[in-house]
Amino acid sequence: MRVLLTGAAGFVGTAIAARLREEGHEVVGVDAMIPQAHGSGSVSPSGVHRVDVRDPDSWRHLLEGVDAVCHQAAMVGAGTSVVDMPLYAGHNDLGTAVLLATMAAEGPNRLVLASSMVVYGEGRYTCAHHGSQSPVPRAVASLEEGDFDHECSVCGGRLEWALVEESAPPDPRSSYAASKVAQENFAAAWARQVSGSVVALRYHNVYGPGMPRDTPYSGVAAIFRSAVEAGRPPQVFEDGRQMRDFVHVDDVARANVLALEGVVAAPPHSVCAYNICSGIPIEVRQVAEYVSSGLGRTATPVITGEYRAGDVRHVVASPGKAAADLGFRARIPPSEGLARFATDPLR
Repeated sequence: MRVLLTGAAGFVGTAIAARLREEGHEVVGVDAMIPQAHGSGSVSPSGVHRVDVRDPDSWRHLLEGVDAVCHQAAMVGAGTSVVDMPLYAGHNDLGTAVLLATMAAEGPNRLVLASSMVVYGEGRYTCAHHGSQSPVPRAVASLEEGDFDHECSVCGGRLEWALVEESAPPDPRSSYAASKVAQENFAAAWARQVSGSVVALRYHNVYGPGMPRDTPYSGVAAIFRSAVEAGRPPQVFEDGRQMRDFVHVDDVARANVLALEGVVAAPPHSVCAYNICSGIPIEVRQVAEYVSSGLGRTATPVITGEYRAGDVRHVVASPGKAAADLGFRARIPPSEGLARFATDPLR
């Protein structure tokens, strides 16, 4: 299979390219090499064409003979400031729209799209007495007092987290999240208009070798690692008990290969989304502990009680649909992968 891979020089894209080649597929890599991801003055790696998908004239010819497109290129990060909205809308949404329009004109009509868990906003919550709940945003006054949990709207008791399935309605809380919802919507509209097929992979917190260090693209695992290496205890927001899922980049790359093989055989007009996660929820403070142990240190995380407006309390995905449809199950548990990540090479 010949695959056009956008974002091929990025953290996840590099891992996907390597996995595709290992499986015997041909990769046509493109990357805009934006400074936010690669630093100023970065040179594209060998075999990666430096082009911006927002400019179809610069890369249209690269679609020749391609069987499917794996679209990883995006501006990522928290996207908590409205000032950044044009960046997210430009790179993520306009870029995806141009890609899809060019694919409609040149082919192919098979797409794997990198999406994210952030499309869900808050996760899923239940009350032991009153069942499923849709909590309202946490009040600033409660956060200031160190009360971080959601409460049942009926009895006022603490809500417990539950697994989020792909059928959950989107509820974006940031510019980045809104752009990911838009990408999925553009892709779905494209599939229905051109008899295409789309698989959207909603990544949870990806980590592993090649992750950027000390940039807006750095995940919390890399931030914790930098602190421990510098002899500082990791700083953990809220009470450290926020539940998340951390999935290794090698598992993410394998999920993309499975999705590409599946989307090529999919019927026209099919649009599917899948959670790509480890299936092993952990507390954020445990991430700091695993990373510290991997460095051979016992750096006790500092629970700061600080918070960021718009942050969600818990979001943990169900891995069941990806397992059933794609045959994807993560192979690297967070306890092992995060400890190993402590000494993995970073960029």
